[in-house]
Amino acid sequence: MIDTSDFKKGVCIVFKGMPCMIADYSVSTPTARGANTIFKTKLRHLVTGQLFNESIRSGEKFEEVDMERHGASYLYNDGSSWHFMDDETFDQFELTREQLAGDEDYIVDGIVGVQAVLIDGAVVGIQLPLVVTLTVAECDPTIKGATAQAQLKPAKCDSGLEVQVPPYIEAGERIRVDTRDGHFVERAKD
Repeated sequence: MIDTSDFKKGVCIVFKGMPCMIADYSVSTPTARGANTIFKTKLRHLVTGQLFNESIRSGEKFEEVDMERHGASYLYNDGSSWHFMDDETFDQFELTREQLAGDEDYIVDGIVGVQAVLIDGAVVGIQLPLVVTLTVAECDPTIKGATAQAQLKPAKCDSGLEVQVPPYIEAGERIRVDTRDGHFVERAKD
């Protein structure tokens, strides 16, 4: 059983009889005495891909979705779908932008650690590694001595993802980005 305290992006639960993945969530604590903490979740139905919002009270328990995970390799993007291959069965499958739900910005050639998520033998999505390496396509130039505090600047990666990076990062550099929330982790040590 999965408790609300175990919620994080990517956790799969059975919600009202439907297999769902937590796409995003936030926690709000009402100020009234005795009120329960509320988890405001964005859930993705694993079979249909439909997104819906639900408020769940703290302490509720949910069954874990019965699913398999296989290693997968990214093959290519044809403009509307991303194509992958199951590393165990060598079957190819494709996912649309709606099925990827924002994860498409982390998928680049050479990505490793991708897992295909299967329910009843059918691929319903992928799970990305926690950190991916991307190349900075463009960013603002560094202004030396502009401030005494640490500042971040926007950078656009080759995949289309926009990330806030430290001022010393320049276009062409490879950086590591957290796939859970899209924040800069470090320079890639290639």
